[in-house]
Amino acid sequence: MKIINRKFHREYQELEKFEAGIILSGGEVKSVRAGRLKLEDAYVKILGSEAYLINAQIPLYEYARTPGYDSKRSRKLLLHKKELLRIRTKIASGPSLTLAPVSCYNKGSLIKVEIALVKGRKEVEKRRLEKTRDIEREQKREVKEYLKS
Repeated sequence: MKIINRKFHREYQELEKFEAGIILSGGEVKSVRAGRLKLEDAYVKILGSEAYLINAQIPLYEYARTPGYDSKRSRKLLLHKKELLRIRTKIASGPSLTLAPVSCYNKGSLIKVEIALVKGRKEVEKRRLEKTRDIEREQKREVKEYLKS
């Protein structure tokens, strides 16, 4: 199971990646293993000496009976103190650096979240990136057609 944040590479320029554990309840674990996690609007925030995944949506597991369940609640991420200190100093030194979730996956019986230290892209950069991807895709298609004939 691997859930990918599809907006990540368009919206952000990745500088450094980290792997973090995540604290979930029983119903949430089953829902994530079923692939029902949305990371599109999620972000990571460091509060005090802990990191939290904010605004990630995990819908309620259909067979769980959890009264008052909030699908977008903040979930604590498990990182080493050295990693948190390193992230915090880099965010403080860089003017527009932030943390964003890249993907969520299984590692054995554990569920991990891959987060990245990122810099936001401007609208011009996003369009330029899309244009280069379109050109590369078109070139690959032309080569494929040429090799067929």
